Amino acid sequence: MITLAATPLVNNPVLIFFIVLVIILFAPLLLNRFKIPHIIGMIVAGIVVGPYGFNVLARDTSFEIFGQVGLLYLMFLAGIEIDMYHLKLNLKRGMLFGLLTFLIPMFLGTIASVWLLQMDWVTSVLLASMYASHTLIAYPVVARFGITKNPAVLIAIVGTIIAVIGSLLVLAAAVNIHNTGEFSISDLLRLLGELSIYCIVIMYIYPRATRWFFKNFSDKVTQYVYVMAMVFLASWFAQIIGLEAVLGAFFAGLVLNRYIPNASPLMSRTEFVGNAIFIPYFLIGVGMMINVRVIANPDTILVAVNMIAVAIASKWLAAWIAQKLYRMEGVERKIMFGLTTAHTAVALAVVTIGYNMVMPDGHRMMDETILNGTVLMILVTCALAPIVTSSAAAKIKIRMLEETAEDKTPRKQKITNTLIPVANPITAQSLVDLALLIRNQTGRNNLYALHVRNDNSAGSRAVGRNSLDLAEQAAASVDARLTSIERYDMNTVAGVLNTIEERDITEVILGMHRKATVIDSFFGSKIDQLLKSSNRMMIISRCFIPLNTVMRIVVSIPPKAQYETGFRRWVMCIGNLARQIGCKVIFCCHPEVKPLIRGVLHKEKYTIRDEYRDVEEWDDFVLLANRIQDDDLFIVVSARRTSVSFSPDMDSMPGFLQKYFSRNNLIVLYPEQFGEEVALTTFVDPLASDMNVAPSELWMRALDWYRKASQLKRRLAHRKKRINKIDL
Repeated sequence: MITLAATPLVNNPVLIFFIVLVIILFAPLLLNRFKIPHIIGMIVAGIVVGPYGFNVLARDTSFEIFGQVGLLYLMFLAGIEIDMYHLKLNLKRGMLFGLLTFLIPMFLGTIASVWLLQMDWVTSVLLASMYASHTLIAYPVVARFGITKNPAVLIAIVGTIIAVIGSLLVLAAAVNIHNTGEFSISDLLRLLGELSIYCIVIMYIYPRATRWFFKNFSDKVTQYVYVMAMVFLASWFAQIIGLEAVLGAFFAGLVLNRYIPNASPLMSRTEFVGNAIFIPYFLIGVGMMINVRVIANPDTILVAVNMIAVAIASKWLAAWIAQKLYRMEGVERKIMFGLTTAHTAVALAVVTIGYNMVMPDGHRMMDETILNGTVLMILVTCALAPIVTSSAAAKIKIRMLEETAEDKTPRKQKITNTLIPVANPITAQSLVDLALLIRNQTGRNNLYALHVRNDNSAGSRAVGRNSLDLAEQAAASVDARLTSIERYDMNTVAGVLNTIEERDITEVILGMHRKATVIDSFFGSKIDQLLKSSNRMMIISRCFIPLNTVMRIVVSIPPKAQYETGFRRWVMCIGNLARQIGCKVIFCCHPEVKPLIRGVLHKEKYTIRDEYRDVEEWDDFVLLANRIQDDDLFIVVSARRTSVSFSPDMDSMPGFLQKYFSRNNLIVLYPEQFGEEVALTTFVDPLASDMNVAPSELWMRALDWYRKASQLKRRLAHRKKRINKIDL
């Protein structure tokens, strides 16, 4: 039996933590020079400093706790980093692969244990369940290469859950047979029923509780602690019903995936803490359990060779069959094999249970040889999985980069310069968050935060500096670079316009004006002047709830919107937003606009859940007022007077929005318009306006009244037919 050394060299808690941090720091750096994945460096370091190496550190309670937390953290990250849209597309293939990677090891493992190791059938089935299970120990490799959305990776993740659930069910059945002497179908059905109830409860309670919490508590640290608490609660409940805690952590990640966007500060903090502390602790702890001295025992070598051969061959065979069925390439087979070949947590649980079971004749179900062979199998598979995965992931990443380069060769990649005017500290962070969510993932994105003041008082300087500091912190939390600009100018409009010209700004993100007086306009005089004086894309936002808690995005699009210069850009912004927060987008547009929106989304590879509703007249837009819910984000694509898609109906839109959407989350988007900016008319030069400017307000209203009077009858009939068609 494996025995531990008496006393470790280091017992001081401070020194222990220092040694662990040194390992986390230098192990990847040293092994990267030899092209060895950093995961192996952590495991090898654990072997060296552990009880079976130089006995520098003992695998005490701290390593057990942090190691368990690291394993749960690893599974949780795998859940929240999954693209749910791609996961649903690959769900059936993943379930089939899960059955393959479960049934093939079960069959080969049982036959090999009976014929080669001379075990009884119950022990052989229990040992085979260890071969069938695996741990996503190589998942950080694919995350570092940025290929988590690859179909092979998603198939392997779904297959992992199927295989682990199947292994645990077999484990429960084998234990029941050992205890009662017979197989009980009722116990198996009870476990399946508890699993179903568990999934239903988590899927019902977690989303509602998370949305309520995020709406009421915006502090990022508080949100992070809440997320971690929910993960460990789900893991604990999974243990209560007889399943592994890793399943609970992964399932919690899938449920919370929707509320933690990839570009959010919460995701950045979650990944940072896990990759910096907990996951390395888990890997070092795995290494500390491995005793390389067991190789000297001939019986252990024979058993270990058998176990390693069965474990590797069965997983490779499952990946090979899946590759042929799905017509994949060899590199994708290597990814599936690399992700599913490592055995750690469930394998240790199975062999420990088998070792502690005493048969009627007094011997153990699994003796010390099986225990030592399992440890050696863990060492080999944990070393093999990152190497195979790293090699395949590098090739897939190169292929992705080559495909991207080919797609973008015909057109020049445009640099996006986003300006975020921040007037007060209250809205600064939310505006930066919106800018981060809608920015392009490819190309160059420059963010600028601007505060304009027209006096030098201490109070004005303090407000400006505080607003810019909060904007910088919001960008820094996701490792985005933001340039802050504090400007003294005549007024806010002049300061924004001058900055647009100086920095070559392509889009401006503004907070919506709060109506102060009865005669005040909906947007306010400042935004009205900006719209008249600049042809850049303007995004005017007012959200009462965090964007990651939005359930749907409803977009209202005017006819002829496809003729605007900025059509492609605003479609991409909405696509980025929907992809980040993972909600459905409903485009309410004219039938002629629909195929062009789909074309942009397809060309730019935005795999989002999108739906379309035909909206041809202004009355259809009016009907949307009763369809927008409090948890929706309503985006209105408007137009300037000199644009092609402008219609006289848009004159009444601000008042309509103020009357019917005053409590809704709202974004009004003015696309970029081709042409030179329309200068503000001044008393010095009353003819300074561009010749393309729209006619007078009185003339436009007269045309509007005439148009409405002549089409009233047709509109009433059309409205009755369209009420049910626009149901959202």
